[in-house]
Amino acid sequence: MATIHVDVVSAEESIFSGEAKFVALPGENGELGILPKHTPLITRIKAGAVRIQRADNGEEEFVFVAGGILEVQPNNVTVLADTAIRGKDLDEAKANEAKKLAEEAMKNAKSDIDLAAAQGEFAAMAAQLAAIQKLRKQR
Repeated sequence: MATIHVDVVSAEESIFSGEAKFVALPGENGELGILPKHTPLITRIKAGAVRIQRADNGEEEFVFVAGGILEVQPNNVTVLADTAIRGKDLDEAKANEAKKLAEEAMKNAKSDIDLAAAQGEFAAMAAQLAAIQKLRKQR
């Protein structure tokens, strides 16, 4: 059985490192699926869930990323995420609260820069909540 080595890292820590059968993640232009021996690729990714089908036990590992860069080589996938959170560590209540705060910040923005920052935070929290829902469906 062919496998591909996957590394998911954020600025803070390594989130996942191991062999996988398949990886799916949110590319800028839609969902990307990566199998062993994939054509080399470098692209930006947007906020959402990275799904990794582990080679050792076949289970899916979930990681939320808030954007970043994807590099694919035939035997290696590297996800360099702005922020990454293991699926088991996602907190729905905290994400909902952050989304509400971002909505308030958008309403009260005094400049275009403030508005853009609030919109970015809102989009990241919406993507995180969508990832939580996706993870729930898998369980």
